[in-house]
Amino acid sequence: MITKTLLLRIMDSANLRRWNDKICPVELRELDKQAHKMVIAYMLGKFDENIDHADWIKIIEGGIFEFLHRLVLTDLKPQIFHKIKNNREKFLELNNWVYAQLSPSISPLGSDFCTRFKEYIDSPKETIHRRILNAAHFQATKWEFRIIQQSDPEGYEIDDISHGLSEVTRSYYDLTGMQKIMLYPEYAKFIDLCGQLRFQVRWSHLHRIPRTSVLGHSFIVALLSYFFSLQVNACPKRCINNFMTGLFHDLPEVLTRDIINPVKVSVEGLDDLIKSYEIEEMEEKIYKPGLIPSEWISDLKLYTENEFASLIMKDNKQLPVSSDEINLSYNSDHFSPRDGEIVRAADHIAAFLEAWLARENGSPSQEFSKAIKSLSETYSRKSIAGIAMGEIYQQFHA
Repeated sequence: MITKTLLLRIMDSANLRRWNDKICPVELRELDKQAHKMVIAYMLGKFDENIDHADWIKIIEGGIFEFLHRLVLTDLKPQIFHKIKNNREKFLELNNWVYAQLSPSISPLGSDFCTRFKEYIDSPKETIHRRILNAAHFQATKWEFRIIQQSDPEGYEIDDISHGLSEVTRSYYDLTGMQKIMLYPEYAKFIDLCGQLRFQVRWSHLHRIPRTSVLGHSFIVALLSYFFSLQVNACPKRCINNFMTGLFHDLPEVLTRDIINPVKVSVEGLDDLIKSYEIEEMEEKIYKPGLIPSEWISDLKLYTENEFASLIMKDNKQLPVSSDEINLSYNSDHFSPRDGEIVRAADHIAAFLEAWLARENGSPSQEFSKAIKSLSETYSRKSIAGIAMGEIYQQFHA
């Protein structure tokens, strides 16, 4: 079961400021950086024709492992971290300490997950999956650095950082995806478009600590969707679809902005109208201008349209089924299953955490109290794919 300890540890990343020794015109948070990195990793992986289902699992889990590792070591400057990494003995000692810090949070995810995590952070081997993640990491960092550089072009270390990032970026030009991003400006525009979701704040009309962005929220939904997928022993393609749906499910909001749920349900049929507008905007602003290759459009439609519906592919057609039915009859890569119900539950848990932490951190708004009560009651006796969702909420009321 996903524990309160792990959920709060994940939410800590929304408090972690990046570049906190540099002039930043906007606050850059670790949660948003990790989300942006996984969007870029998706692009780089999609451009590599040799990446299969098993490889996508390694990319997703590698990203999760690096995120968890970063949660503990976020205060280390990159230069210091890389010096430690070059000393194998010290690096393993550091990783043992990191694992000890995280073990209480991640052990409920299972011994296999914990073993894979420890093996990943200790391994010096640079596989294709790790190269994709490293390249994505530096691209996301470079995207942030452009903002800082424009604010303080003559600042201390600015030239050195710029030169260093350019050198590292060049070292990944052997990746097909990096070549495509460098050669075709429209693909870089898609990265930039997704990055704008870092600046769209959730619950923006209310005072809240920590403030989470739409992109950061989406990454939390992706994480939880993946953890739930492991819990139900989902097949690889199901795990991939659930994670990617979580990561991209709010992408249309970069075109329409975040519309809070009370507004969506205030008028009958308004939610459907908003959804149809989102689909039109995706078509006009992303698909037609070619911000992604045309072969990817079916993927993005799966992740952004009817994202909360559980589906399978059968006879080349999308069929709606329940997550319970997927468990019983369709938990196979052949059916390319996607648990919209699980993604929706993860989305609600992420919203609950945002409201719960806001209240814990002193926000007087009754909207947060109403959201906490409503979501807790909705899921108190709800089971999805055999997962008792109410048990997660109960941890916050004990």
